[in-house]
Amino acid sequence: MVAAVSALAGCAALEPSPPPSPPAPAFELSGRVAVNYDGRAFTSGVRWYHTAERDELWLLTPAGQALAHIVGDASGAIFTGADRKEYRAADIASLIRRALGWEMPVTHLAWWVQGQPVPGAVVQAVERDAHGRLAVLAQDGWRIAYVYEPLDAPDGRLRRLELAGEAHEIRLVIDGWRLGGESP
Repeated sequence: MVAAVSALAGCAALEPSPPPSPPAPAFELSGRVAVNYDGRAFTSGVRWYHTAERDELWLLTPAGQALAHIVGDASGAIFTGADRKEYRAADIASLIRRALGWEMPVTHLAWWVQGQPVPGAVVQAVERDAHGRLAVLAQDGWRIAYVYEPLDAPDGRLRRLELAGEAHEIRLVIDGWRLGGESP
């Protein structure tokens, strides 16, 4: 009887972990990124291909040459610099932190660039504009401000995201994109 009570008590202490967030819908994005962190700054062009299975990012010079190529999937992530040096990590976010020294919450950002909070993640605050679109989102330690163009049109496309984290500020300007089901 004591063993049975002990076994049940041990089971009661275990709480089921929440299911992982589903992957964000597929997209292709091109634009520019500017990061301020620890008193330093980084800017580059960016191309990002996202699917449910894989993320592939290029950080680019103004002339379009690759500064870095980053690929991540369920098996891990690889960062290849312009010097062909490779870094590996379990996921893209920790890889960017290790290779570049700044944070970029890629998994969450895949939702945020589509104007959506990450499903299943805690939302601290939401503000919407007059058209019902996200204007400000606070989620998982990040504050994201959204800018649409044209600003006053209900069908305006997301043009810029401004993310503020604990010690990082990221501005992502979207020059062009294609959602999974859209034609180019």
